[in-house]
Amino acid sequence: MPKRITLKHIAETFGVSIATVSKALSDSYEISTSTKEKIVAYARENNYKSKSVDLSLLHKKTKTIGVIIPNIMNSFFAKVFVGIEAKANAHGYHLISCISNESYEKEVKTMELLKSDTLDGIIISLAEETQVKQQYAHLKNVINEGVPIVMFDRVSDAIDCDKVVVNDLEGAFEATTHLIKTGCKRVALISVIDNLSVGKLRVEGYKKALNNSSIPIEEKLIVRLGKHEDFDTALKIVLADKTIDGLLCLEQSAAVNALRLVKHMGYKIPEEMSIACFTNGKMLQHLTPSISAISQHGKYIGETAASILIDRIENEDVQKPFIKKVVKTSLIERESTKNFN
Repeated sequence: MPKRITLKHIAETFGVSIATVSKALSDSYEISTSTKEKIVAYARENNYKSKSVDLSLLHKKTKTIGVIIPNIMNSFFAKVFVGIEAKANAHGYHLISCISNESYEKEVKTMELLKSDTLDGIIISLAEETQVKQQYAHLKNVINEGVPIVMFDRVSDAIDCDKVVVNDLEGAFEATTHLIKTGCKRVALISVIDNLSVGKLRVEGYKKALNNSSIPIEEKLIVRLGKHEDFDTALKIVLADKTIDGLLCLEQSAAVNALRLVKHMGYKIPEEMSIACFTNGKMLQHLTPSISAISQHGKYIGETAASILIDRIENEDVQKPFIKKVVKTSLIERESTKNFN
């Protein structure tokens, strides 16, 4: 089978960037006529094809967006994807969806794969390993080749692009404050996402709430767990201190496991132990008791990220500063926390 000709192959053949090839095939005024003629002729001779591209018509856009999410099992990312898809479909765009599975190497390879095809833009939330390594050359390379990127939730200040983020700090502040106002005297924090930017912001919000209520910060009550650490053992050690009466879990799976363990230890919820967490997945409302949660409005984040990217794609000739959209969270009160009187 003949090897498929890609934009990257054409760019290497002529010693130009992928962006230059893309613009030449789109009949851009930025590319000289002689260069355009050579590139278009070569592409036709080698039967260059890409989804939604017809060289004879020289369409300017492929109407295709790449989406990279770190974890499909996380209900938050599933909701974000639903929002992206809804907004993309409404504007006639197709999606190519990929999962990095929290791997830096897979994220790099996925970016290479996506940019070798003809995409109008990419929406991405960074993998955990990428944030740990703080290596972003693969993202900068894509941007330098003329492909716009919108980052959401897990972002990096080292990358100049549009971003959509949750107000994680204020969300954790609100949840911790709620636990305190409903009678909790000592609130422990459980984090299995300490390597992530969002995890660090949530810890800041927790500490801010304690300071605001004149409660001393006790580092021993901030439980940071790695992937391979035993959750039950770590939490049992913390709960050996019977004066702890509140738990703030920084993501859904930690809250579900904490609820199971706390019930097994014989605590009455919420009378003796209150629990609140981040990510308002459907599972939380069906547990007994149901768990109070911070809603990050995932679908809205997805819709917003897609809208920003599509606007950037369709108005590429307009120089606009990058946008950082901050989405406010909401506390959904359920049975795992006491009512505020």
